Amino acid sequence: MTITDRLTQDMKTAMKARDKEKLSTIRMVKASMQNEAIKLGKDSLSEEEELTVLSREVKQRNDSLHEFKEAGREDLVEGLEREIEILQVYMPKQLTDEELKQIVEETVQEVGATSKSDMGKVMSAVMPKIKGKADGSKVNKVVLQQLS
Repeated sequence: MTITDRLTQDMKTAMKARDKEKLSTIRMVKASMQNEAIKLGKDSLSEEEELTVLSREVKQRNDSLHEFKEAGREDLVEGLEREIEILQVYMPKQLTDEELKQIVEETVQEVGATSKSDMGKVMSAVMPKIKGKADGSKVNKVVLQQLS
């Protein structure tokens, strides 16, 4: 079952349960996926493209959450945390720190990276391997540690 199918199914369930928050979050993500499909000129997105859109939505909410916390807007923080929680259900299982470190180590050896100047090579090789399974900033830190 694709992410879109799961979203549609959960949207129906949320409608029946009158869960407005979950319903609006799912609708926003479905709209983003539909917009992406239109932008790419396709009828439907591949699993990888759906995951990309979903990751982007979660990242946007995390960024907003950080900004709202800094600004002291606790009224908005709670709603965003709930949205992130709803969206995390559709994301693949996140890698543990050890798993991420192992993937980065293997990739560093694959590309023959030896210094921080090889950071771009390593990042471009690692990111497709972990698509949606770890945050880019977290990967960046692990790669920096590995190359230091």
